[in-house]
Amino acid sequence: MEQNNELKYEIATFAGGCFWCMISPFKKLEGVLDIRSGYTGGHKENPTYIEVKAQTTGHYEAVQIAFDPDVVSYETLLEIFWRQIDPTDAEGQFQDRGSSYRAAIFYENEEQRIKAEASKKVLEESKRFDKPIVTEILPASEFYPAEEYHQDFYIKNPIEYMKDRQASGRDEFIKKYWGE
Repeated sequence: MEQNNELKYEIATFAGGCFWCMISPFKKLEGVLDIRSGYTGGHKENPTYIEVKAQTTGHYEAVQIAFDPDVVSYETLLEIFWRQIDPTDAEGQFQDRGSSYRAAIFYENEEQRIKAEASKKVLEESKRFDKPIVTEILPASEFYPAEEYHQDFYIKNPIEYMKDRQASGRDEFIKKYWGE
């Protein structure tokens, strides 16, 4: 994401399983300027969706969010992130299994790391989940945007998106642990 000198923004990067399902909860927030689906955390430069899905690149499917911190805080983004995932699952998210579908927070700086660790601790202490919170908090690395057809997939392909989301079990999980 290119930085416009007149527009102040920060970057937040989250992995929460299928990146299609991670866009819409953030997209509607005031202060979110842009969101990209992509790949991060691995060893292969410029990976493709097929390579990431094959679990050969070390990359996570992730979303990178450009946001105005004067309008929406990083803490708010963290709260929304935690409510989209199963933080107790180290093997993927919902129907999507494997290392590329694990949940993680990728911090851009020390301030984000501290805030992410604090939010994880609050979640652990809440005892909302009866299993340990295993979501990793990792330093940000190169982010590779996914192919264009993955960007805003839920808008471009609403029927396929809803079918996939309903089959995943994500919404039932969110309702069970977080309510409506």
